[in-house]
Amino acid sequence: MTAAGRRASRGAERKSSLATSNLILRALPKDEYAKVMVHLERTDLSWHSCLHRANEMIKFGYFPEGGVVSYVVPVSDGRSAEVGMVGREGFVGAPLAGGLDRSPHETLVQVATSALRISATHLRDVLPTAPQLGILLTKYALIQGMQLAQTAACNRLHNLEQRLARWLLMSQDRISSTVVPYTQDLLAIMLGTDRPSVSVAAGVLQAKGSIRQLRGQIEVTDRSRLKASTCECYQVICEYNLELFSNFN
Repeated sequence: MTAAGRRASRGAERKSSLATSNLILRALPKDEYAKVMVHLERTDLSWHSCLHRANEMIKFGYFPEGGVVSYVVPVSDGRSAEVGMVGREGFVGAPLAGGLDRSPHETLVQVATSALRISATHLRDVLPTAPQLGILLTKYALIQGMQLAQTAACNRLHNLEQRLARWLLMSQDRISSTVVPYTQDLLAIMLGTDRPSVSVAAGVLQAKGSIRQLRGQIEVTDRSRLKASTCECYQVICEYNLELFSNFN
């Protein structure tokens, strides 16, 4: 094989290796994806790893290819609560799209997955030449803000059974599985409550036939019944996600 052929082969292998299920990257025009692709690096997001700490500089942005990454608000007494989540529909590091380099949230991986990451420096460099990416990331940042506000309202106004049902549905949507790998301890942390309260709420959902509690996991046995137990916030948040890609289909 000639030198040119080897270079072409390596380029094809790289393009193939960076094919992705992330919906933002898949929505890009081919010419823009080619510009972004040279700066992307595939990485594994391991369970409970922290991608960004609150109020610290964001060094990388991540395009998850599945899994669940949670936005968590930590408080001074050591407690925390989840206010949003990202899967393959989104981007971790949305403040970078607006020229910011910090966030008040921690981002924790709750379900392991792979992702394509880009350094903050390279993202700033490529955005002026990739207008559709800029539009999508800006739109995503705005919609994500609305999601965070909706979740905060939900955490304040709706009961734990409704909030747990919403959280399980949102998680299942992102991992496309009937089984979500969550312990009651993790659910208590994410929902800003205690384990006994989660146990009671999960028991109610199980009695309704919506879920089945397994060791370290929860199986969604009937989505329609689980939807009936949640509040309107789940549907509102789903509609936000649909709006993100409405002009790019």
